[in-house]
Amino acid sequence: MIAMQYRFVLPADYDMAAIRERIATKGPLLDNLPGLVFKAYLHAEDPEHAYAPFYLWRDEEAMHGFLNGPAFAGVSQAFGWPSVNTWTPWHASVTADVRQAQHATISSAAIAPYSALAQLREQEQAAAQQALAHGALAVVVAFEPVTWTVTRLNLWRSAAAAEAAHAGQTVTVRRYQVGHVSAPGVTAM
Repeated sequence: MIAMQYRFVLPADYDMAAIRERIATKGPLLDNLPGLVFKAYLHAEDPEHAYAPFYLWRDEEAMHGFLNGPAFAGVSQAFGWPSVNTWTPWHASVTADVRQAQHATISSAAIAPYSALAQLREQEQAAAQQALAHGALAVVVAFEPVTWTVTRLNLWRSAAAAEAAHAGQTVTVRRYQVGHVSAPGVTAM
């Protein structure tokens, strides 16, 4: 599997209703996309206006099919040519209820040089299980060895569940609303 995200920071006066309308219109178009496990259509207004979809792909062929196709061309024409972050998942759990997600949290942490990666992966997998126990509908823990970071995505049914799960954490957590979840690959997991 491959995790992927691009993020557009929009002007402070950008009408976010246009983003919500775009998600409502375009979101269902990927509901049956082969090779896509899920796409969470993330958007935020605080502290900045942002559109930041997050994907979990079955394999690189599916990801390249999207990036080389008309859907990504449309996004690029509408918002500009983004940097596309990709990661190898250390952990991915997606529940059957993932389409009910209304909120998302994303955090990233640098990995210290010469860390015991196997031990860190075990710790991240344990934390993923805790998030699921707190009600997360999807958890992706993704590893990137160029910048040596771990990125964690959690999808939640409610903002209260997300806040409770992250209470007391010292890492910076970005919070998003989820406008739609396309999840054609969930039944295959």
